[in-house]
Amino acid sequence: MFASTKLTINYAIFALIATAANIGAQEITIRSYDGRFSLLGALVVGTGVGLMVKYLLDKRYIFRFRARDVRHDSVTFALYTAMGLLTTLVFWGFEFAFHLAFETREMRYVGGVLGLLIGYVTKYQLDKRYVFRTETA
Repeated sequence: MFASTKLTINYAIFALIATAANIGAQEITIRSYDGRFSLLGALVVGTGVGLMVKYLLDKRYIFRFRARDVRHDSVTFALYTAMGLLTTLVFWGFEFAFHLAFETREMRYVGGVLGLLIGYVTKYQLDKRYVFRTETA
């Protein structure tokens, strides 16, 4: 039980770190570019930053994964990214919905954080089952 609780706490901490990186990258992007597609651009940049941070933390500390070589790591990252497509749609859906409903930056980020929370819980199950599964020889 302790190992499971520790894993849950670590996963939650890493999700918070990746969420902060995501939202921070969005804010930097929005402040750097205020054009027609600034929100979409910020979402793409934030998602990319959050994805990289979360992959590196999950790979090493949650799943204790060691790639055999660069190709194996690349394939694993591609699979990790693919599993994140659905959860990214949830995250973006929440952020866009809050943006449309409340029309404030703060509430847009609340929607983003809620979407990320739902996405990360789902993504853990997908990653455990399909991405970082232990191979039996």
